[in-house]
Amino acid sequence: MKTMFLGFSLFVFYFVQAQRVNQCGIIIPPKSAQSDFSSVYEAKEYVNSMLDSINWKQNFTLREQNGINNAYATIISNKRYIVYDNNFLENLDDYAGTRWASVSVLAHEMGHHYRNHVVDSRGSTPPKELEADYFSGYVMEKLGATLEEAKAAMNRIASPQASSTHPAKADRLNSIERGWNYAKGLTGTTPPVNPPPAPQPQQNPPPATNDASWIYLSLYGNSEMTVYLSDDGKKFTEVPLNTTQPFVFKFEIYNYGWMKFNNSSGAKTYRLLHGKDYAIVWSRRSNSWTVVEVP
Repeated sequence: MKTMFLGFSLFVFYFVQAQRVNQCGIIIPPKSAQSDFSSVYEAKEYVNSMLDSINWKQNFTLREQNGINNAYATIISNKRYIVYDNNFLENLDDYAGTRWASVSVLAHEMGHHYRNHVVDSRGSTPPKELEADYFSGYVMEKLGATLEEAKAAMNRIASPQASSTHPAKADRLNSIERGWNYAKGLTGTTPPVNPPPAPQPQQNPPPATNDASWIYLSLYGNSEMTVYLSDDGKKFTEVPLNTTQPFVFKFEIYNYGWMKFNNSSGAKTYRLLHGKDYAIVWSRRSNSWTVVEVP
């Protein structure tokens, strides 16, 4: 079993008077009298909205674990998870004064999986945290959050000091702002010099360039289409495609997976390999849609 996590928070070397910090060193927000963030089902709704905003297939599972006062991305038994404390998120929203705070935490953890940070053995590093912060800012703007709302959680619980594993609060806020500005179309901002900025994604943010496991699936000749993808060739998931941007994803069980144009048992299946680009095109010879590898 391989277990590793990358948390939302910072390791710090100080203690804030009258405030508690968790095992990762972030400020634990005081207990809220409200209880709005009700269950993992509600968390899934927010995550699904984020996935839709960037046209990305979920490659992780949400797991609620109260009492940890944190949220983190991890791999357990070769499966990806985002583990979060329901009470922690509720308290954070109240502490920050906005529901966007908890949403930004989930977005940050999604960024760790999106950038494939959890597959090596190095744990948290400043560049990884800045990339996840940038991703959070990008997604928050796509969901309609203001810049202040996108920064709300980090403003309240981040450490002002940097460490060997996490950047300082100012740099993290700067990275969130750059991601938010890029999604907004404001790309003329000056990036920080130290630490180095996270890579800036295209309008549909691509996966990390050094990760060969991602697949780009593009649709040509039709405005929209629904296909079905599967990790194991047994359970297929419905995926909407359109011509405006490729669908970026990867399979988790093997280094390949399957695609069908409909979910019937007799439908033809296409084998898709990691690290390849594929196009869905109309074939005049067979008078049907087909999948071809893009060189």
